[in-house]
Amino acid sequence: MQVIEEIRKSQAKKQVLESRLEQEKQLVQECEDNLQYLKETEQFSQEIASRIQNEAHKQISEIVSKCLSDVFEEEAYEFSIQFEEKRGKTEAKFVLRRNGEEIGTPMDSSGGGVLDVAAFALRVASIVLSKSTPRKMLLLDEPFRFVSQKYRDKIVSLLNEMSQKFDMQIIMVTHIEELKTGNIIQL
Repeated sequence: MQVIEEIRKSQAKKQVLESRLEQEKQLVQECEDNLQYLKETEQFSQEIASRIQNEAHKQISEIVSKCLSDVFEEEAYEFSIQFEEKRGKTEAKFVLRRNGEEIGTPMDSSGGGVLDVAAFALRVASIVLSKSTPRKMLLLDEPFRFVSQKYRDKIVSLLNEMSQKFDMQIIMVTHIEELKTGNIIQL
């Protein structure tokens, strides 16, 4: 009798353990399904982010490269952004090419005010890409102070073109007489 009772208890324990094992297997399967879902979601998010990044890069590069080529016609400048994954995050590096050759950093592009024009163009691009700006306005304080005198008439043309093309009001403080354009308030 005692042996039979022990067998019954063992069988009952076995059933409980088998039931628990089945529950744990189901839990493991749910976790694996969730992990797969998260991986697919992450991949989808990365694809969307990459598309947005590429579209933004295209628009930014076009605006900056156009501004540089409009002002510095004799030099073939091209602006781009290189994206790199570092420490799980995307980092951006600005690249400037002159006549097909990469300039180390945009800071190395001295001469004629190339950096001033690129900085202006990046500001324009950021406003153009901004969805929350009800009215596009750009406020500048001495933005072209390092642009050599021979390019100043092209800067005026660039300011007028960007203002019209993107329906943007540009307010600029400058002491450079040749850059005064539009409605001038002189103090």
